[in-house]
This record gives sequence, C-alpha cells and structure tokens, in this order.
Amino acid sequence: MTGTRMPETAGGVATDSGERGAGAAAAADAAQLHDTQLAFDSVAADYDGPRGNNELIQRMRHTLREVVCRELPPGSRLLDLGCGTGIDALGFAQLGYPVVATDWSPGMVARTEARIAGASLPVPVAVRQLGIHQLAALDGSFDGIYSNFGPMNCVPDLAATADECARLLAPGGVLVFSVMGRICPWELGYYALRGRFGRAAVRAARGATPVGMNRHTIWTRYYLPREFHRHFAARFELAGYRALSLFMPPPYLVDFYRRHPQLCDRLGRLDDYLGEWPLLRDMGDHFLMVMRRR
Repeated sequence: MTGTRMPETAGGVATDSGERGAGAAAAADAAQLHDTQLAFDSVAADYDGPRGNNELIQRMRHTLREVVCRELPPGSRLLDLGCGTGIDALGFAQLGYPVVATDWSPGMVARTEARIAGASLPVPVAVRQLGIHQLAALDGSFDGIYSNFGPMNCVPDLAATADECARLLAPGGVLVFSVMGRICPWELGYYALRGRFGRAAVRAARGATPVGMNRHTIWTRYYLPREFHRHFAARFELAGYRALSLFMPPPYLVDFYRRHPQLCDRLGRLDDYLGEWPLLRDMGDHFLMVMRRR
C-alpha cells in the first residue's frame, strides 16, 4: 500500500519545515537586533541629556548602585551588560570595582570609551562592543553582572543568556538586573487619559514589541518578575526584587517631576518604603532583581 510510505515522507517534511522555521526565527531576531542597534546609535550623541540621564533616571541608577555595593565589596569584578554611555561603569570604577563594560551599539561604546579615557580611575575599565546575545565570545570570571534600564528586555533568548552568565560568574556570584516590567500604572493612566489606548496597552504584548525612538525601532520584550526569573531559575536562585518607579513617574515624564518636585519626592519615599512589598513589587516602570548563582 502506498500509505506505508507516508510516515517517512511526513517526517522529512516536518524536519525541513522545522529547519526553515528556526532559520526564519533567527533571521527575524537578527533583523530586530540590528534595528535596536541603529536606534541606540542614533541617540548616543545626546543620551547623557534628558533622554538618558534625567533626574528620574539618576534616582533609579542610584538604587541599582546601592544594591550592587550591598551585595559585593569593592574590588569585586563586574560585568556591565548594555553599558550605554558608561555612567554606571565609571561610577563603579570610582568606587574600586574593576569593570568590563559591553554594549551592542558602537555609538554607545564610543561614548563609554571617551568617558573612561577622560577619567582618572583607581581600577581598570575595559570596554567591548558586544551584544548580550554574543556573550559566548566573552571570556573571564566575574563576581557580579549587572544591567541597568532594560537591555535585558532586548535579548531574544534569555535562557541562553542565563547559561552564559552562569559560565562567566564565579561561584556564589550575583546578577543585578533592572528590567522593564509588564505593569506600569503610570503608563496605563497617562496614555489612557489621552485616548492612546494602544500605547497604554503596549506592555501587555507577548514577544518582541516595536517601540519607537528617534524614528527608529527598539524591539522590546516586557516581563513580569516571575516571567523573567523563569528563564534563569535552573541556574540562579532568586534573592529578591523590588519595583522601580511605581509611585514615582517613569523617566519619560520628567517634565511632570520638574513641575511637581515636592509631590514627587513624597512619591519617591513611597517607592523606597513600599517597593519591596508583595504585589506592589510586581508593578512599576522597571523592577530590580537580584539572583545568585546556584
């Protein structure tokens, strides 16, 4: 019967289809990574201004720095994933932490190199043009790996990243990641009140979501904390997490902060006191997560 040949033929078709599907997915990831790289290159020259280092961003930056310093003593070797213009790398080096600073954007790397070259530092900072998806090309051993303001949201394969982080971390090493969350009350309210319901709901999307910046596209994946940690759970124990900019407005609403500084300072104190509470810590513009290598 001719039917006896069908399983073999069907199996071959399935394999070919799977290979084509994997190839198409890899090509899509590569295209999205390139789009994201171009977007950050386009803003690198002025990223230290209101777009990338305003008062609200500085507050969040200070929180991550406090957590890293609490977890690791000076002298610990740090890897910066998505270093931007190098502000965090420079700050940690000034405190006595040797840093390897990496970024996927050549424009951001150039800004970091210029910042480091103009500073007198007690410990070295090495700068590499390297995407988080390229960590397999990096050697060395680190006591801590940190990433600030959402570079992890642009990574196509977090499970592979978790494996590489485990390879690069010394036993007992820590990850400290600031990640864009899925539930941002300020964003929901701000855009809904303006009738921009599609923009208000953008974080609810699954998978890579196009977010515009400077007439370019950043392909972004949003997470609840438990969704994010799931990719790391086999390799890393969750030490804790907290909300960032839950009561405070998100950084792109810095004009509101400047018009109402006293109100926002009170909101900031609520962030400090309540940001680690159950349920509340699952919301906010970002969440800050600490994980330890198993």
